[in-house]
Order: sequence, then C-alpha cells, then structure tokens
Amino acid sequence: MSLWVIAEQRNGKLRKASLEALSEGNRVASKLGVPFEAVIVGSGVKDLAAEIGKYGAKKVYAIDSADLASYNPIAYSRAIADLVKEHSPKVIFVGNTLNGREIAARVAAKVGAGLASDCIAFDVDGGKLVATRPAISGKVITKIGFSSEIQMATLRSNVFNVEEVGGTPEVVEVPFSAADVDSKQTMKEFVSKETGRPELTEAAIIVSGGRGLKEGENFKLVEELADLLGAAVGASRAAVDAGWKPQSFQVGQTGKTVSPNLYVAVGISGAIQHLAGMSSSKYIVAINKDPDAPIFNIADFGAVGDLFKIVPLLTEELKKATT
Repeated sequence: MSLWVIAEQRNGKLRKASLEALSEGNRVASKLGVPFEAVIVGSGVKDLAAEIGKYGAKKVYAIDSADLASYNPIAYSRAIADLVKEHSPKVIFVGNTLNGREIAARVAAKVGAGLASDCIAFDVDGGKLVATRPAISGKVITKIGFSSEIQMATLRSNVFNVEEVGGTPEVVEVPFSAADVDSKQTMKEFVSKETGRPELTEAAIIVSGGRGLKEGENFKLVEELADLLGAAVGASRAAVDAGWKPQSFQVGQTGKTVSPNLYVAVGISGAIQHLAGMSSSKYIVAINKDPDAPIFNIADFGAVGDLFKIVPLLTEELKKATT
C-alpha cells in the first residue's frame, strides 16, 4: 500500500500543478504512514524521475514509450490503470488540470476507485483519506470520505505549497505498447497558443475583465495592467459570450477555476458563477462603478468608480514604481 502522484509533464517539463500534488502527496503519505511514489507517462520522460524525487517520492514508475509521445487519454489511462491494478496503491493524487481531470476520471472508472475532484485540503481519519472541496458554486465546503479501497483525488492548482525535500528515487521503467489499445482517436498535433503570459490556472496573479469594459477593444487596459504585473489575463462569461475573448480565458463555474495570490477584477459585477471560479484567491481587488456589485462582498480591496479612469491611473503608478 502506498500513495501515488500521477505527475503531468508538458514538453519535457513537470507542470506546476504536479509539483503541488507531489509536495502534498509527500505530506499526506507521512500522515498515512505509507510509502510515497509517483508515476510519469510520456516519451523520453524517465529523466524527469530525478526531479520528481526532489519532492519526496522514493520510487518513480516511468511509463516511457514512443507510443505515448502525444497525449492520448485512452492510451494514457490504460497504461496507468494497468499499473494501478498490478501494485494497488492506497491513494492516488492528480493535479486538477484539463488533462489531469480526464485521466483521473478514466483511471478511477477502470480500477473502481472513489474520486474526489478539485480538492483544497486533505486529512487522515482512521487510516483513510478525508478530502475537502468546495461545492454548490463555492457556497459550502464539504469533507469527503471514501469507502473504496483505492482513493483518488484531483488537487486544485495554486492551493498547495511546493516544497523540495531532496532525495534520489528508485526508477522503475514500465514497458508499454499501444498496439493492443482500442483507441478511436489519435492525437495528430498539439498546438499551443503562446501569449507570452503565465497560464491562467497556474498564474500567481490574474487580471480579469468583464462586461464593464463595454467592448473588446478595451481589453487592452486589462492586458497592459497584466503585463506590468507579470500576470495572466482572464475574462468573465459575459466578456466571453460577447466575443471579446475566447472561452479559454473564461474564469468561473463554466470556465476555469483559479486560486492566484492576487486576483484583479476589472468591470466584473461578481455573479455567483464567476465567484465560484475565483473566490479562493488569496487577495481580491475589485474595480467597479456599482458600489452594490456582489464582487465587493468578497474583495479584500475595492475601488468604486469609472474603470476607464482608475485602471490607467493604476497602470501609470505601477510604471513609475517599476522604472
């Protein structure tokens, strides 16, 4: 019995969400009194085992195959599920990324594991994992126990501290061939649209724009402020529905859930669906002309006024402070 983390990599680098999962996995494994191990899947990924070991994993299973060079959820989940069935880990952690959520659900179904998603904390009770996660659009916090032998959870990004503890893991190379996988899809190419800004779900700072910007052209105010702060750019559903930004920018219940250190909401009223995706941010700054906007109920700092005056002033002051 052990605790596993399914580490996710992109272009040969570990995702930040996986570093958080590894760090939390190490802490929870100590509480459970079980060995801490990890799994990495892809092509040419076994060299990442040394980096994974820095976060406490004593053993790393490297499912390293040319057949896994491109992300394929059917092949990836099959490879991981076969390994789980062979070794029967007690707990499996996965970062709550787009790919992580898909893999976790597929693996849980294949191995009969209970799965708690988008978790923000963990504890141990009677030798079993207890997961904490928001529910009902973030209006309540729930604690989830498990009746299954294998307990799985995905971890919300930017919630758990990353901590290197050092160490050199044992590396176990796991052979895999996709020849016998009945896959109805093939990944031909992964096209990443580079923005020059941090990825939304992993960013420490996010500046988001909403309906108050009035038109898409005015998003340049948000983007300039974001670039000064080294931040990612987000958008409310209203801004996305208006065609000002693609859906990949959307923060909220039907978009992405984020937990940055700083979230700046520009012209966003704060509908419950939006709050569900960002209310766990450490600090929230709201800029809105409506003093009764719901966003102010959760904001740590608020500015009531015309964003077309406030944001340029804020941007100018930041330029002075950084030159």
